[in-house]
Amino acid sequence: MLKSREGQRVPNVTFPIRVDGDWQKVSSETVFKGKTVVLFALPGAFTPTCSSRHLPRFNELAGTLKANGVDSVVCLAVNDPFVMETWATEQHAQSIDFLPDGNAEFSAGMGLLVDQSEIGMGKRSWRYSMLVKDGLIEKMFIEPEEPGDPFKVSDADTMLHYINSKASPPPRITFFGKPGCAHCARARKMLGDKGLRFEEIELGSHGISYSSLQAVSGRGTTPQVYIDGQHIGGADELAIWLAK
Repeated sequence: MLKSREGQRVPNVTFPIRVDGDWQKVSSETVFKGKTVVLFALPGAFTPTCSSRHLPRFNELAGTLKANGVDSVVCLAVNDPFVMETWATEQHAQSIDFLPDGNAEFSAGMGLLVDQSEIGMGKRSWRYSMLVKDGLIEKMFIEPEEPGDPFKVSDADTMLHYINSKASPPPRITFFGKPGCAHCARARKMLGDKGLRFEEIELGSHGISYSSLQAVSGRGTTPQVYIDGQHIGGADELAIWLAK
């Protein structure tokens, strides 16, 4: 039975980490003392749900969380520092602090270390998120003990709603673009000038072609912009949307 530790202090452990190619040691006190911290823990770097949903949304909402009183957003997994560093780079997650719990001491101290040996992963952290203030755990969202990899409550939106139910998350923006496209460059600049984060799907990479663009948007020109799942159109339509 996985139990909440709300009202208790975080485990006092030391994490070996890598900073600019050098080994350093960071204590729980360094991570949490005098700070408001959102920590989310997950089974492992590069695993499907962690890479496609859990980490990316926290990365998207990190700025909003910090605007609502959070000092740092921390991702923890039972992985070594090299794996966590590589994953952070691949995910472009500059807004997240990665904490490698390679020896599983923190996860064990939280009572949330589970055995995933059946699928060859050994001891891993259960998936959860928590709000910690000056080392004291205020709130935890622990995934239910169900088969597979449940992901129902430890997400970034749930945490943001707990911290401030009236907070407005930034729009989720995706556009299809291509190298050398002047209209794509204009769209990037407009979004950058507004300080908006966006995801770009580049034609010609990873098998993405004009056929893909036509199938999704019904159009064959770039860019094609989507905001919160709604098809906006090209650069001219984006300019109108931004002017609203």
